[in-house]
Amino acid sequence: MPQITVDYSGRLADAFDRPGFAQALHAATVEIAAAKPPACKTQFRPTEDTVVGPDTEGHAIVHVTIGLLAGRTEETKARLTETVLELLRQHVKPAEGLALHASAEVRDLDASYRKYDA
Repeated sequence: MPQITVDYSGRLADAFDRPGFAQALHAATVEIAAAKPPACKTQFRPTEDTVVGPDTEGHAIVHVTIGLLAGRTEETKARLTETVLELLRQHVKPAEGLALHASAEVRDLDASYRKYDA
């Protein structure tokens, strides 16, 4: 915990500083949500196709999902979500000809969540 997943349009590959974003997000998650640094895990998943409304071209999407153990306040989750969006502004360069759609959500992990570290 936290489990962080970043889905992003593959066309952003050269414009998105993923390692820098992950490091900054981990630091923010530790500060805002009282996570432990070694517990922060981020996976990046590029997607091939992006469709926005009727458009199949000209758009790129980044969506960040953060799963935390239950117990954080709604205010903490909202603050972390806003921080994610600010960090995306800092780590995704504008790509010519692409409108960027960035979003984030912070949710509680299900009570069944377990982990195994080897």
